[in-house]
Amino acid sequence: MVFEKSFLVKGDIVYSDAIDHIVTHENSYLVCENGLVQGVFKVIPEQFAAFPLHDYEGCLIVPGMTDLHLHAPQHTFRGLNMHLELIDWLEHVAFPEEAKFKDLAYAKESYEIFARDLKNSATTRACVFATLHKKATILLMDILENTGLKCMVGKVNMDRNSPDYLTESTKDSIENTIDWIESTAKAYENTKPMVTPRFIPSCSDELMVELGRICRKYRLPLQSHLSENTNEIDWVNELCPDASGYADAYMKTGTFGGEVPTIMAHCVHLTEEEVHLIKDQKVYVAHCPSSNNNIMSGIAPVRHYIEEELNLGLGSDIAGGDSMSMFRVIVETIKSSKIYTTFVDRSSRPLTSKEVFYLATKGGGSFFGKVGSFETGYEFDALVIKDDIWKNPRGFTMEERLERALYSAEDRDIIVKYCAGNRIK
Repeated sequence: MVFEKSFLVKGDIVYSDAIDHIVTHENSYLVCENGLVQGVFKVIPEQFAAFPLHDYEGCLIVPGMTDLHLHAPQHTFRGLNMHLELIDWLEHVAFPEEAKFKDLAYAKESYEIFARDLKNSATTRACVFATLHKKATILLMDILENTGLKCMVGKVNMDRNSPDYLTESTKDSIENTIDWIESTAKAYENTKPMVTPRFIPSCSDELMVELGRICRKYRLPLQSHLSENTNEIDWVNELCPDASGYADAYMKTGTFGGEVPTIMAHCVHLTEEEVHLIKDQKVYVAHCPSSNNNIMSGIAPVRHYIEEELNLGLGSDIAGGDSMSMFRVIVETIKSSKIYTTFVDRSSRPLTSKEVFYLATKGGGSFFGKVGSFETGYEFDALVIKDDIWKNPRGFTMEERLERALYSAEDRDIIVKYCAGNRIK
């Protein structure tokens, strides 16, 4: 009998089925059949008795995590020049560094390191910015495909307000994007293209309108940035005087949800009108607390977004963020919400570890479909965490073990990792 992506794992199983609820099963069996979860059981059901068993008794087994926003070419300089604000940081750091990816030898070495580190992290799904270089973006997709991770990757578009060494003409940007999509859309099992205008300031209206058309023609999602920094917002208002705000500038070009599944990173300084537009258009917000703190963009009111029932997940946003570890992003999210409560709005409750665990798993994972939970029918993404290394005479409940792991775990504490039923670590 052949068991392709069908097996049992045994351990202490924890997952979210709602933002305010954790499900725990101690010393139980999690069933994967053809890459999909079939349930969690205390005793192995007869119909699964012949499946191979992988015994991780005493370990925590949690869903894989989704990173909704990170920049692969920026992995090389994460943790540097964190004293600069967004626009200065882009001009003096990010743009010169990204220009190096025209050199495919440099791109290959850099992207291989990035892919290795992402594979060894808590991330099983990711939405990734590359650069505007078509060949280097295809190279990144080749490398990520071999990791077994499920990734959406974007060739970045920039045709204005960018340095000469990192810009395309509008015509070239459109043609290169179409050529890249047609070269990659059906080339991989795990890696898919995602249309990626950097942000409104670096993309003309003509380009944005055409990118929206490309999304609809090829049935592709889109990712970009929204309301990260107050100076950036002022700049957009100058560039787009006919729009009512930053979100509306995307909306007017057909690149903001609706028919086009969309992720907008940051969303720190949204107006209430924009919050409602995001909800109506079913746009996903990628909350990036590490980057928001590092380059002084501000503190997003995530509790408000949860109360408004926005689609919400987390992003490491390297290299504005300093680490791609989703454990660190989870903790930064919790801490940032506490700072927001303390210094901005005392009526806003801080986020709990339970809520942020949901955002890192089922919340962000839902952009990929039924991902990020161990509910029946979900794709089998899982992390096996050896948490008995933190010796302590005190006993812990399953929820306490999860919280302690979120705060204390390092990526190296993940001893096994599955994505869509495939073991990749």
